Amino acid sequence: MQYTPSDYVTIVVRGGGDIATGSIYRLYKAGFPIVVLEIDNPRVVRREVAAAQCVFVGQHFVEGVCFEKTDIGKINNLSPGVIPVVVDPGGHSISEINPSVVVDARMLKRDIDTNNELADLVVGLGPGFIVGDHCDVVIETQRGHRLGRVYSERGVGAIPDTRVPEEVNGYRNERVLRAPCSGKMQSHKTNIGDIVSKGEIIATVGLEEVRAPFAGVLRGLLQDGLPVYECDKIGDVDPRGIREHCFQISDKALAIGGGVLEAVMNWVSNRKDESR
Repeated sequence: MQYTPSDYVTIVVRGGGDIATGSIYRLYKAGFPIVVLEIDNPRVVRREVAAAQCVFVGQHFVEGVCFEKTDIGKINNLSPGVIPVVVDPGGHSISEINPSVVVDARMLKRDIDTNNELADLVVGLGPGFIVGDHCDVVIETQRGHRLGRVYSERGVGAIPDTRVPEEVNGYRNERVLRAPCSGKMQSHKTNIGDIVSKGEIIATVGLEEVRAPFAGVLRGLLQDGLPVYECDKIGDVDPRGIREHCFQISDKALAIGGGVLEAVMNWVSNRKDESR
C-alpha cells in the first residue's frame, strides 16, 4: 500500500518566527498538513521570512508558501495549500486539533511549558528542552558542526545559548540593532530589504534614534508600534548588502528544519512498520 504523510500526521508548530518557518517550510514541502500557533504581537525581527507576520497583516507569503491568520474553528475552511496561523499563546487549542506531532519552535530557551504528553511525537528546538522531560527529540539550533542534529537519548539537550551573534564579514554584535531605551518602536522611512548607509536613522524608540552601525542591507526590523525594553533586539543589518537574502529562509533555519523533518519521518516510518 502507498502511504502519504497526511495519512498519518497533522502537525502543530508552536511559533512562527524565522527559525520556526524553516521547519514549517520543510514539513509543508514534504506534504504534511500544519497548523501554526502564535502570540498576539509576535516579536519577530526577520518578518519577511516569518509565518508570524500574518498575525499583523492577515496573509503573508514566504518563498511562495501562503500563511493566513484564522480562528481555530475555521482552519479547515482555508483554500488548499494555505497554512493556518492561530493566535493561541498558551497552546490551548492543541487538544482540540489533536495532532500526531507537536513541534515547539518558539526558541524560548527557558521556562519550557511543553511536555511529551501533548502528542505522539513532541519535538523541541534548541536549548531548554531535555529529551524525556519536555519532548521526545531535541533539534540542535547552535551554528557549527552539530547544527540540525537530532537528539533522542533521554536526558540530552541542545548546546546552551551563547547569546553571541554569528559573525558576518567581520561584524558580530554590532550587526544587531538594540533598543537604546524602553518605549514604543517606530521605523524611520526604512523597510526590510533597504540599503542603509552608516549612521542612517533606521528607527526611533521613544525619543531616541537607532542608527545603522555600518553600510549594508536592513535584514530585519520589528513590527512598527511594538513596545520594547532597553537592550531588546529590534533589528539586524547585513554588511553583505545582498537584498535577496532578506526574503529567503536562512541556511540555519533550513538546516534545523531538516532535523525536524528527519525526526518526523523517522517516527512515521516506525509507525508504518508497527502497522504491518
